[in-house]
Amino acid sequence: MKALHLTAFRTTAGAGPAGPAPLAPHQSAVTKALRVLRRVNPPLAATGWLNVALAAGALALLPLDHRLVTGALVWLKPLKFSLSIVAYAWTLAWLLADLPAPAQRAVRRLSWGVALSMLIEQAVIFIQAARGTTSHYNQSSALNGLLFGLMGVFIAVNTAMTFWALYLAWRYRPHGPAGYVWGLRLGLLVFVAGSMLGGFMIHNQQHTVSAPDGGPGLPGLGWSTVAGDLRAAHFMGMHALQALPLLGWVLSRRVPRRAALLTGVGAALWAGAVAALLLGALAGRPLLR
Repeated sequence: MKALHLTAFRTTAGAGPAGPAPLAPHQSAVTKALRVLRRVNPPLAATGWLNVALAAGALALLPLDHRLVTGALVWLKPLKFSLSIVAYAWTLAWLLADLPAPAQRAVRRLSWGVALSMLIEQAVIFIQAARGTTSHYNQSSALNGLLFGLMGVFIAVNTAMTFWALYLAWRYRPHGPAGYVWGLRLGLLVFVAGSMLGGFMIHNQQHTVSAPDGGPGLPGLGWSTVAGDLRAAHFMGMHALQALPLLGWVLSRRVPRRAALLTGVGAALWAGAVAALLLGALAGRPLLR
């Protein structure tokens, strides 16, 4: 499989015999990246595009449906989950494509596992939104409990797939410079820790600490402004998947000899921020008042 690490791609994206395309070179690079993803990881590429469509649908319904669920417009949560899954699926596909050929059979299998998990989770979220009720922690009836239980099973499957991806990234050296390699590995490590906070919230049957879900929250995000909220740490941990590989790539270009060390420092600071957000939430302190 052709190496897809960021250094190589950024060097060649949009370039032909006469150099980069004269019109919208950044758009050309994005288009090329998406085409590459579709070729090397069809299930995760398709998962991303499906959630682009779901996000568009939720966005269209947002101003038309004024029902509230836990204090927020009913289609806001499906919109946020759709955008989050787009970022997750496409980033994971890109990073896993940088693993060497011996790992790619396992990559194909875990990619199908992630794709199926995201499909089931989104199906439950959209069904429950259409019904005007919440998807998570909802056991108010037999049907709601069944749907939440189904979602929980596939959240566990997805978590297992991310552990598998983490193992592969440490078992096989990804293509690319040292800073990027360590950004990929440490990004996956912090991501797995952040995703496990989702299981912690399921165990607690809510994401707010020292108050019920659905109280006053930050605009758009909804994170509680009167109590602790585990979603802030969950969010920070999950987006290490994008931030740390990107940090490693940038450092590999700017300070190649120190890139691996500085990427490790950046990962430690990121993980420390996740831990601080988690401890603050567990103490019942809101992120912002």
